[in-house]
Amino acid sequence: MVVTEEYIWQILEEIPDPEVPVLNLLDLGIIRDVILNEDEIEIVVTPTYSGCPATSMINMAIRMKLIEKGFNNIKLTNRLSPAWTTDWMTEEGKQKLKAYGIAPPVYSKNNDELFSKTDEVECALCGSKHTHLVSQFGSTACKALYQCDDCREPFDYFKCH
Repeated sequence: MVVTEEYIWQILEEIPDPEVPVLNLLDLGIIRDVILNEDEIEIVVTPTYSGCPATSMINMAIRMKLIEKGFNNIKLTNRLSPAWTTDWMTEEGKQKLKAYGIAPPVYSKNNDELFSKTDEVECALCGSKHTHLVSQFGSTACKALYQCDDCREPFDYFKCH
């Protein structure tokens, strides 16, 4: 069997994010590159945060999935620069978040800089934009806790960065 980068990308698409299992690693945009070096497969990963506690679990999941598919010479490279941004998430991933009950990141471009539009966070449950921030930190460091002023339900918001 001839191994292609496309085949490796397909394998990586099967790996769920350990913190938000409705997303796969490609939805998150954390897989930056797949490099085939003779008999070695190198996967370049940029974690969502440099101190993200799920990074080691993600690396282990990548290694285990590739071993399951018959690959043994695996190199994992964590690249911190450029820093991960929610711009790297797929649109499909953002829709999966919303369907799962987590409000996807909301942002607008202004003078070529990324600004979070936290005053426009839509309730992940009823769709209302009448929401307010309860806490800068939700169930994980990459999420904030919001509450809807209409349906009164609390929900996580996946923060922009």
